Amino acid sequence: MLNIKKTVENGKAAFALEGRLDTVTAPDLEKEIMGSIDGVNELALDFAGLDYISSAGLRVLLATQKIMNGRGGMTVSNVTGSIMDIFEVTGFSEILTIVQAE
Repeated sequence: MLNIKKTVENGKAAFALEGRLDTVTAPDLEKEIMGSIDGVNELALDFAGLDYISSAGLRVLLATQKIMNGRGGMTVSNVTGSIMDIFEVTGFSEILTIVQAE
């Protein structure tokens, strides 16, 4: 299960994720992001409550990063140790802008 809390205002979108980002929930996140980023030039993803990410979740992050590269930027914050390990093994730590403790 994945809970998504979003705010969109003044060209900025923020998504706080809680739960699991896997093959079941990744399409939900993708739909929420793609439906919210028109006119957005800054996207912030807060992973403080994210327990797990699968390859399907990584695919959504990669697709979103590609879109946001052309519009401004995307940051991922509050990444837990286990998810950071996944980012490092997959090379996503080099692709994503990861910020810790806002």
